[in-house]
Amino acid sequence: MEWKPLLKENKYKDEIVKSLQFLVEQKRIRLYAFVIMSNHIHLIWQALPGHTPGKIQLSFMKYTSQQIKFDLQKSNINLLNQFKVEAKDRKYQFWERNALSIELRKGKVFDQKIEYLHLNPVKAGLCNYPEEYYYSSAKFYLTGIDDFKMLTHYNE
Repeated sequence: MEWKPLLKENKYKDEIVKSLQFLVEQKRIRLYAFVIMSNHIHLIWQALPGHTPGKIQLSFMKYTSQQIKFDLQKSNINLLNQFKVEAKDRKYQFWERNALSIELRKGKVFDQKIEYLHLNPVKAGLCNYPEEYYYSSAKFYLTGIDDFKMLTHYNE
């Protein structure tokens, strides 16, 4: 929320990965591409039959928020307090309420979005080449190696 670098620590990036792996294993989504930055994430995924994008997104955001909150309650209460909100239905908020979601169809725009997503860490100065950044699907698209065991190539 508000571009705060909550995901700077790898343990929180790992929570995001675990949640995505769960959604893939449960056959709720097909994950084509992702990058997890310190203050935002990009995902290109497809809801599978029987599941709606809205419910999947809500489940993902709720689960990851809870896991991060539990850890911050134990390890960094000052950081947790930066996410306090005055809301009737929650005490803390980690994700933007209306996360940007756009529908993509395979083709030129799809390719552009994957390239943009994979170049995020390079533009942020975190690496020289997209495939060097661990929390990304760029290496998968270059080598075919899926270190996360959750990706589907968009040409499949």
